Amino acid sequence: MTETSEWQGPRFVLVLYGLLVTVAGVFGYVIGLARPEDLDPRLYMLIDLPPTPAGMALYGSLTIATILGVMLIGVRYIANEYDTVENRG
Repeated sequence: MTETSEWQGPRFVLVLYGLLVTVAGVFGYVIGLARPEDLDPRLYMLIDLPPTPAGMALYGSLTIATILGVMLIGVRYIANEYDTVENRG
């Protein structure tokens, strides 16, 4: 039997996903603290958010979570769809 690491596969990807979403929120908060002129965040081009640190953190987190989430779902679907016994080796 082979010993597997607890940081292999989907668990690692989910932890990395959470870390990237958190980092995007922190950067959004920092940008909100700087308060650049003409800052007008619009979530999904529909919802106006206030240009405050909390609004920018929300904008950054949700934008990255959505973009990466859609890509991860696509990769998982393709991997499951085309992973057959013949392709494993």
